Amino acid sequence: MTLDRRSFLNACTRAGIASPLLPGILYTLAAQAQDAPAAAAKAKELPKITPEMLDQAAALAGVGPFSDEQKKMMLDGLNDQRGAYDAIRALRIPNSVPPAFVFHPMPAAPEMEATATEKCAGATRPDFNQTISGGGLFNIPDAPAHIEGLAFASIGELASRLRARQITSVALTQMYLERLKRLDPKLHFVITLTEERALAQAKAADAEIAAGKYRGPLHGIPWGAKDLLAVKGYPTTWGAGGFEHQSFDEDATVVQRLDAAGAVLIAKFTLGALAMGDKWFGGRTRNPWNTAQGSSGSSAGSASTVAAGCVAFALGSETLGSISSPSTRCGDTGLRPTFGFVPRTGAMALCWTMDKLGPIARSVEDCALVLEAIHGPDGKDTSAYPADFSWDPNLDWKQLRIGYLKSEFDPPSPLKLKDAAANETADEKKKREEQNAAAQAARARRDYDRRFDLAALDKLRAMGVNLIPVELPKLPWDAMVPLLTAEAAAAFDDLTMTGRDSLLTEQGAEDWPNAFRIGRLYPAVEYIQANRARTLGIRQMSALFEKVDIVVTPSTDTQLIATNLTGHPALILPNGLRGDDAPAPPAVDDGDHDDIGGPGTPVSLTFLAGHYQDAKLAAFARAYQEGTGFHKLHPKLDY
Repeated sequence: MTLDRRSFLNACTRAGIASPLLPGILYTLAAQAQDAPAAAAKAKELPKITPEMLDQAAALAGVGPFSDEQKKMMLDGLNDQRGAYDAIRALRIPNSVPPAFVFHPMPAAPEMEATATEKCAGATRPDFNQTISGGGLFNIPDAPAHIEGLAFASIGELASRLRARQITSVALTQMYLERLKRLDPKLHFVITLTEERALAQAKAADAEIAAGKYRGPLHGIPWGAKDLLAVKGYPTTWGAGGFEHQSFDEDATVVQRLDAAGAVLIAKFTLGALAMGDKWFGGRTRNPWNTAQGSSGSSAGSASTVAAGCVAFALGSETLGSISSPSTRCGDTGLRPTFGFVPRTGAMALCWTMDKLGPIARSVEDCALVLEAIHGPDGKDTSAYPADFSWDPNLDWKQLRIGYLKSEFDPPSPLKLKDAAANETADEKKKREEQNAAAQAARARRDYDRRFDLAALDKLRAMGVNLIPVELPKLPWDAMVPLLTAEAAAAFDDLTMTGRDSLLTEQGAEDWPNAFRIGRLYPAVEYIQANRARTLGIRQMSALFEKVDIVVTPSTDTQLIATNLTGHPALILPNGLRGDDAPAPPAVDDGDHDDIGGPGTPVSLTFLAGHYQDAKLAAFARAYQEGTGFHKLHPKLDY
């Protein structure tokens, strides 16, 4: 059908559309689509979005106006995002599939869930000697000559010494505070020290332990919080310019629960601005294994401090890799719990349907001890679910069915390099050659790291594990990621609408200001359709975990995206150090990849499990960790 402007406008009038603006914009966009080149039509490609279309769409959405530079950054993202719509539409989702979120019509969780909180917050705990493997107080090695010799000790060892009164919480707290102050100028991992609060807590812990009032394995243990968790009396900056002096009048639920367990909060740690990457308003947090690299993010400071022996454990958060990525880069053990296992009250919201809080520590066992203290509903976060976490370090893991993502361990497909185009200019040739060289270097690094993945399978088989090959559901997982951006754009709508997004440190095409602008133009129908696709993903992933209890996988992007969307738990373990023969890392760490490596840097392995099977996951991952000992490796901090 050929478009005729007069007929089109008359049709709009008959349909009751009185405003002259909307029909004109619709006609313009439709006419541009009809006039697209025949070649694009043959290839079934939509016409590219233009700056003029952006102006029109912005007027419709009531946002903007955008500057020429902002529109230039937005165009590639918008064209890519529009391609994701087709991937979701191609699923032909039946009418019976609902969106992947649950609506609670009440303003708070039911009273039954609030009651469950009391049990989860530490009111009743397993016996100390059962909670920590090795019999708790038995076989404590002699104390080191200087307390700093315990900088890398596990929670279990520190707890045993504190309970036996070989050391004091005050001495331990002062040691970690001193290390934070000494190493922060090089690693840039502290936003705020909570020294006064910490010393008061440590003194109280020592007095209670001396009086026989022992609260459990976290009593007197120093820890740090990612600075998106509210702590009364201190700034909560979210790592972002414009929020440096923000504060809240109530502690986050997880902070309250760790206080109740007797843990000692000594600092608030860095995060990439608004939970992206490792760059914050004060600089960039560094990887203790190679300070030329960032620590990755967004739980940048939490991972870096644990790796540097500056705290016994830390809390991080993950929406799409923010525990996994820095744990991989810094060689820590990170536990991303099942979605809804830990209440997020008092934490910055980025994506309500994906945000999760979890521990970063030296070992699986340490992570389990922390999760035991912080999980369970609080009656405020309506997503929190009253699931049980029965941590048993002595679980008979040999009875579990263990799968592995076979295709992730198989040799990669041949590398495809870009060929020279006809009439290629000198600048185009240089760019192509640089891109090809970067692709070849990345493949060399992946080929090198693959030996660690295969060694992990060999180790598991040597442990008597019968590995079952499995695969992730074949769904367009990447096409669902705009759900996160749309929710984040809503969470920080005020920044975009007021122009305060200009205060954020990073302003590139991949950074939040541009992503928020793109998210504003994500159609509501496509958001719902992507959520329905997410429902398919949840169902199919859950079916996978009916066949196996645990899945072993390299710490790669596809499983990371899929399991964050479906809410399944993950444990990220250090899996060795690259040798002197490792390919060199890129000259510049762009923050986009965790596996840039280089000699002497850590690699990781990921274990997955079904919803709320976090305790089972931890028991199996602990068995592998104890069998390899990679978590006992530490960076040489000669600075």
